[in-house]
Amino acid sequence: MKKNFRLITMAYLILLSATLGAGLFAGIVVAPVTFHTEIWLGATVLSHYQEGLIMTQNFAKLSYLVDLTLIAIFLYEGYKYKKFERDTTTQVATFFVIATGLLFGHYYMPDILDMQLAGETMTQSDAFINTHKGSEINFKIFSLALLVLIVRNMQKACK
Repeated sequence: MKKNFRLITMAYLILLSATLGAGLFAGIVVAPVTFHTEIWLGATVLSHYQEGLIMTQNFAKLSYLVDLTLIAIFLYEGYKYKKFERDTTTQVATFFVIATGLLFGHYYMPDILDMQLAGETMTQSDAFINTHKGSEINFKIFSLALLVLIVRNMQKACK
């Protein structure tokens, strides 16, 4: 049983790390390239609004991975909690990952998609700008909490 749980822990850590990597890649690499297509194409082909539509689809697809990861975190950390193998750092990180992950996929993404469907003018409004900024801050908190959860679980696995 212990050997099986070690395999589960390794798979869990790989999933958490892949999710963190995908999120960081989307924010650090994909977003700057997507929002500056004129640099790569030599001319302005897409408007900022059109670039935003493309970027939103990247994050919408990322939200599926985030949801899968949230389910895995809930099950794995819930099991560890029931076994009394818990610590405050892991519990706090788990709370923040689940809360911000749910906000990302089920609050910010639907709002951003709805505002984009309302047209380009809506995406220039204060409501959209504030929602977008909130989603960026939320995802940064998600990423940091996910990193803490990965490191803490790695520390526990190496004991």
